[in-house]
Amino acid sequence: MTDTEVADWWGTAVSRIEPDHIELRGIPVQDLIGTTGFAAMVWLMLRGSRPDQAQARLLEAALVAGVDHGPHAPSIAVARIAATCGVGINNAMASAINTLGDSHGGAGQECVELLTEIVDGTTDSATAQDIAETAAEVVAAWRARGIRYLPGFGHRFHTRDPRRDPLLTLVDEAAAAGVVRGSFVAAARAVEVVLARGRATPVPMNIDGATAVVYAELGFPAPLARGLFVLSRSVGVLAHAWEEMGQGRRNKGPVPPAVRPTYLG
Repeated sequence: MTDTEVADWWGTAVSRIEPDHIELRGIPVQDLIGTTGFAAMVWLMLRGSRPDQAQARLLEAALVAGVDHGPHAPSIAVARIAATCGVGINNAMASAINTLGDSHGGAGQECVELLTEIVDGTTDSATAQDIAETAAEVVAAWRARGIRYLPGFGHRFHTRDPRRDPLLTLVDEAAAAGVVRGSFVAAARAVEVVLARGRATPVPMNIDGATAVVYAELGFPAPLARGLFVLSRSVGVLAHAWEEMGQGRRNKGPVPPAVRPTYLG
């Protein structure tokens, strides 16, 4: 195998690294340091272009919103348990991140897919009634596939997720300013209406749904909604793992030692 074949094997448009030279998406790193915020950097690395200020602000809001949800979130609990087992902080973080699957952490990706079906089923000139009808059809189709809990809606703790309203307000403002289309937020609200029919208690969007709206409006493909959530939640994972390490406990289990699991044998 020639040197060229080896170099082509690892060909990438993300970065160029040579002696005394680092480029990220074609931009010298020294031109990015001190001039580019972290959310804008995430956009640049994933998309290969710079976001404008409004796009970066909206992306950052979603990343901030998903940072943490306390030790009852499996990923956070796992991070804290792992941190007491004599492993490094990177191991604790990796253990936590590896729990972020379809049930915990993947709903944002699935919600983008749900909303995309609705948006693709309407036109740019669709009325609120058109969107509502399409949303009802898509929800019915998902139900017919045996999906009981629609991703991005409802919460086991919150009757109304406190992260929903500020994120949707920012999306509304961005849509009014022409930064985003506003079609995905309209679709998400239509799903809320469908889910509330015949119920005394509504089923509003949760953090997965609200951030899915943001990521979809900004043009991120559905799989990146999961990746961006992982990136966001990693901050909370790091904070909890570090705190747990400072508390000095060893081999912390999921329940206090005095609590005995129910024997089912």
